[in-house]
Amino acid sequence: MEEYIDPINENISNEGKPLKNVTEGTNKKDQSNLTNKVSSENVVNSNNQKVNNVISNDISKDKVISTNSKDINIKPKKEIPIEKKPFNEFINDHLLPSITHEFKERGFEVNEINLKNTFRPIAGDKCWVIYCEIKDICNFWLSFEKDDISSIKSISLCKSNQNPSVIESFLIDEKRITLKLIISRILQRLNGQKLIGVN
Repeated sequence: MEEYIDPINENISNEGKPLKNVTEGTNKKDQSNLTNKVSSENVVNSNNQKVNNVISNDISKDKVISTNSKDINIKPKKEIPIEKKPFNEFINDHLLPSITHEFKERGFEVNEINLKNTFRPIAGDKCWVIYCEIKDICNFWLSFEKDDISSIKSISLCKSNQNPSVIESFLIDEKRITLKLIISRILQRLNGQKLIGVN
């Protein structure tokens, strides 16, 4: 005779037993795979969040840069006046070519013009001297005591094939020495000696 089992009693008797762990039937390898999967999802989520944060930060920076770039007016670097350039550069690159040009514009030919650290005519002391020979007209020597256009200056001049006999001070009262001022005073001195006719 078959034994009768009451289903209600069976359920009641099982109530007191603890439920089996979900992972109880799975092996350790499956458990480790499950843990790794959960961890990697967390890493991916956190990485995605970091990437999103970086992207949003970059976009914000771009906005800041683009708005700021419109507001900023970049001023070009102001070039220093030629008179502030080193002595040799000012004389050789600016003054000598300008003197030659001025005489040429007035119909005179410059045979020779140069700057040398040599002996000043008449005085005989060593300093920086610009020598200029104007063809069939005259010669002049413009001297600088130091390699500085603001230093003490003198000028000597004479007709062609003669030696200078007088040394005169040059631009002693001027506080600001400029290229145009030097040239105009050279022309004034030569014209004052009736060596050239410049109005």
